[in-house]
Amino acid sequence: MPAWHARLVDWLRRLLAAQPLEVRGEAAAARFLRRLGYRILARRDRSQLGELDLVALDGRTVVFVEVKTRELAGDPSPAEAVDRAKQKRLTRLALAYLKRHGLLECPARFDVVAITWPPAARHPTIQHHPNAFDAVGDWTF
Repeated sequence: MPAWHARLVDWLRRLLAAQPLEVRGEAAAARFLRRLGYRILARRDRSQLGELDLVALDGRTVVFVEVKTRELAGDPSPAEAVDRAKQKRLTRLALAYLKRHGLLECPARFDVVAITWPPAARHPTIQHHPNAFDAVGDWTF
């Protein structure tokens, strides 16, 4: 392999390793869900209301996935960090997504993927919480 090619490969490896923990966690969650048979429809879907981490399709169900990534396990756990206020915000974002894409007739649910990824670890620990909470607030569906 030419020297320039080796330098390029090394540079790309360092660039990917420098991604923020949140971005690496979302990528790991997407890979994990794909292995379970989910089809990823959107990643980091932004609107004026906020951002959905992942939107996936599980069979005919649209799944809104909140990804919580931490370096160390502790209190609160990543899944517990999705409190009532966050659930309300996610419900509003999900309803807007369903309207925007003409999917209001589809069943939908909320999952939480909790990821613990210590700095020295090559792979994270992933916990999937399907149907983690029901729609909350005035925007229920």
